[in-house]
Amino acid sequence: MLHVESLHAGYDNLRVLHGIDLDVPAGDLLAVIGANGAGKTTVLRAVSGLIRPSSGRVTVDGRAVTGLRAEKVAAAGLAHVPENRLVFPSLTVADNLALGGWTRRSSRLTDDRDRVLDLFPRLRSRLAQPAGTLSGGEQQMVVIGRGLMAGPKVLVLDEPSVGLAPRLVAEIFAALARLRDEAGLAILLVEQNARAAFRVADRVAVMDRGRIATKGTPAELAGDDRVQRAYLGGGYSESSTVD
Repeated sequence: MLHVESLHAGYDNLRVLHGIDLDVPAGDLLAVIGANGAGKTTVLRAVSGLIRPSSGRVTVDGRAVTGLRAEKVAAAGLAHVPENRLVFPSLTVADNLALGGWTRRSSRLTDDRDRVLDLFPRLRSRLAQPAGTLSGGEQQMVVIGRGLMAGPKVLVLDEPSVGLAPRLVAEIFAALARLRDEAGLAILLVEQNARAAFRVADRVAVMDRGRIATKGTPAELAGDDRVQRAYLGGGYSESSTVD
């Protein structure tokens, strides 16, 4: 569904990514972890059209989108949920969600919103509330819901757990697992909280200085002493999964 091949990208004269290869099929969740500055966010920006790759290839559902503007990539079926919970603070939750589907037929938006509210039930009583007055976790639910209102085939998320309490992290990651399992979305998750990512991911890619250092299942990488020491801090258990 999402295919990234030999992707090189950066900012002006600073090259950040050096030949990134990633595949995320439908119904699969790939987590990308790594230290600050490893290039994780740059991968998402290059994939979604926010920056133009210098070389490489990106396809969404078989359609080449390399170098297209962000709105064209979105129209091809990729929704990007950026970091920092970028809601429109003065607009209501209902209006924030509606903006996610503004290019689509209005007859489908009510059903799509109902699916978002089924995924995040606490938003149902907040629809008339300005999004800027919500808690951080609720705002994160709004921005994920806004992305889903575009009807994507691929969902990419940048650090959705930042600043949230563990209970809310578990709630949001459980929703991502539902989207993968029930809606068959291809999900690319960039996440600093490696332990949380390991609990929900099908596969994990570890980035280091703009390259993929290693890939594998959570179980495989949890058995790697370097990954264990650098990202999991010891004590990781495969049984500690998101229900």
